[in-house]
Amino acid sequence: MTEPSGFLAVDSGGSGLRVVVGTVGRGATARRESREPVRTGDRGIDPGHFMEQLVPMVRALMAEAGVDRLDAGAVGAAGMASLGDALRAELPGALRREFGIRRVALAADAVTAYVGALGPRPGAVVAAGTGLIAIGTDLTNWRRADGWGHLLGDCGSGAWIGRAGLEAALRAYDGRPGGSAGLLARAEELFGPVRSLPGKLYPRPDRPAVLASFAPQVAACADGDPVAADILRAAARHMADSAAAVCPTTGEPQVALTGGLFKMGDPLVVPLQEELAKRLPTALTVPAAGDPLDGSVRIATDLATDALTLPSDEAMLCLVNGKGD
Repeated sequence: MTEPSGFLAVDSGGSGLRVVVGTVGRGATARRESREPVRTGDRGIDPGHFMEQLVPMVRALMAEAGVDRLDAGAVGAAGMASLGDALRAELPGALRREFGIRRVALAADAVTAYVGALGPRPGAVVAAGTGLIAIGTDLTNWRRADGWGHLLGDCGSGAWIGRAGLEAALRAYDGRPGGSAGLLARAEELFGPVRSLPGKLYPRPDRPAVLASFAPQVAACADGDPVAADILRAAARHMADSAAAVCPTTGEPQVALTGGLFKMGDPLVVPLQEELAKRLPTALTVPAAGDPLDGSVRIATDLATDALTLPSDEAMLCLVNGKGD
């Protein structure tokens, strides 16, 4: 009797690694996570540090899941599209040497977010947290919009909303139009006197996360504060713009929202649904079925069973099918 195919699925992000080892067809999976993010350096994402963390986790998971061999692996990583050259060059060989994996998919985290949310069907996904990116496919090509970081883009993201809320707080402090006394009070409660805010914020290497930490305060003020409500409506328009830029224009595409920003609930989601209905009237907005790790699992299992129908792309979804020695 032939042993079922084993697979490896990885989600690598700013909070560390999440790893699954499973068996195709049996549904037996084992999961572990690391709280240490993979380092980035002059070569981008560091494949050596990636494998240093991954190898002991996978060996333990294989024993836990009762898997003797791994036939396929999918790795979704934040920064893969722009910082993944070293991973693409070295990781397939390293996975083959360590675990015998010959079929490997290396994906941007936006792709695994898409697959986790919608599966292999045409549509668009808006992934929003501290940053924001929209990704779409017609199953022939991938399209992405935004994801340019908090200085150049990520429009509508947590960092964008938080920055806009703090600007409104500072306008109120100065006595300029467009200010919000409610946001000023919340800013001072969270950060102290706002006159000292630039010195606290500008030197921080984690500035996007600090800005995003104020986004829930904007949502909390939105009911009864027209300035805060306008900020969330503007964020919704930006998100809808990005979704419309990547969503297929033919057929019956689906649109899903994924990421921690949507935990803010109705103050953001309701105006976003209104904007999506205006911009994408023929698309069906659906709940996200899963998260980026679920997307990595789906890609890995489809790869193991030769059922992968997603389009390959040098930056977004790189497929390696190693044969021979």
